[in-house]
Amino acid sequence: MRKRICKILVTGGAGFIGSEFVRQAVMKGYRVIVLDKLSYAGDLKRLADIRGRYVFYKIDICNEAKIQRVFNKEKPEIIVNFAAETHVDRSIRQCSSFIEANVRGTQVLLEASRKHKVKKFLQISTDEVYGEITRGSFREDSPLKPNSPYAATKASADLLIGSYVRTYGFPALIARPCNNYGPWQYPEKLIPLSILKILRNEKIPVYGRGKNSREWIFVADAAEGLLKIMEKGRPGEIYNLGSRQELRNKDVVRKILKTLKKEEGLISFVKDRPGHDLRYCLNSQKVIRGFNWRPKMNFEEGLRITVSWYLKHKKWLLSKWQSISPLYTN
Repeated sequence: MRKRICKILVTGGAGFIGSEFVRQAVMKGYRVIVLDKLSYAGDLKRLADIRGRYVFYKIDICNEAKIQRVFNKEKPEIIVNFAAETHVDRSIRQCSSFIEANVRGTQVLLEASRKHKVKKFLQISTDEVYGEITRGSFREDSPLKPNSPYAATKASADLLIGSYVRTYGFPALIARPCNNYGPWQYPEKLIPLSILKILRNEKIPVYGRGKNSREWIFVADAAEGLLKIMEKGRPGEIYNLGSRQELRNKDVVRKILKTLKKEEGLISFVKDRPGHDLRYCLNSQKVIRGFNWRPKMNFEEGLRITVSWYLKHKKWLLSKWQSISPLYTN
C-alpha cells in the first residue's frame, strides 16, 4: 500500500532557516506550500534547487483574508511557522513591525489553523526568550525572561500558543533553536556580516568587548532537528534545539579572520547594544534522547563551509549591503 504524502504549509519558507527546512522536507517527499511576504530578508533564490517542487504564495501572514484563502485551497495538515522579524538591532530601533509579525501574525495563523482543524502546528521560537544565563543551561521549563523587544515578541507568541493549547486543545508545539549559521544567511547577523565587512575591507563591529557567548548550530543540522520535532513531537510540548558548541562573539570573528587569512586588527569593538544578553545555552536532551537526534557538524568545519559558500556567492552577499548599511556603517 502506498504511503500517503503529508501536506505541510511553511511560513517564512524563503528565509534563511525556513528555506533549509523546505529543501529538506521536499527531499523527504513532503508536499510543501511556502508562504513568504519576501521582505528584505526573504529570497526565493534560496529555493532554486527545488524549483517546481513546492507551491509558493507571496503573502503577509497578518493578512487574514489571504491566509484563509490559502487554507481553503490547499488544506494543509501541518503548519510550520518560521515567519518573523528576527534581528535584535532592528527591534531596538523600531519594535512595531516585530509586534505585528511575531505576535499578530502568529495569532492569524493560529485562528486559521484552528478553523481548519490542522493536525499539528509547529512554532519556531528562539533561545532568546529565556534571557541570559551565567552558568548551566536552560531547560524547556525555565522561566521566560526576554531582554530585547525581539525576544519579548517571540515570548509573547509562545505564551499565546500555550493559551491555545490549554483553552482549545489546539495541537501546537514549540521549538527553541540556538544561533543558526551557514550558507544563505542574511548579512545582518554576525557571521555573514563579518565576511561582508572583510570583503569590503572594512572594520568588523563587535559589541562591547566581544565576550557575549552563544551556542552555534549549522543550519542543516537545525532543520533536520526541526523536522524530527515536527514528525515526532507531542502537542503541548516545548523542545530546545542546541549544539553544545559555545563560543564568544570575538572568538567567532577571530576564526573567520583566520579562515580568510586576515589580521585581527580588522575587529572594531563598539558601544554595546542596550540590554545585550551575556550568554545563552540550551539543554537539548529532550530531543537528543527522545528523537535520536544530535548535530553532525562541528563549528570549525561548518564555518569553513560557510565562508567558502560566501566567497563563491560574493555577488549575492554584496547585493545585500545597501539594506543593512544604515545599521553597520563605520
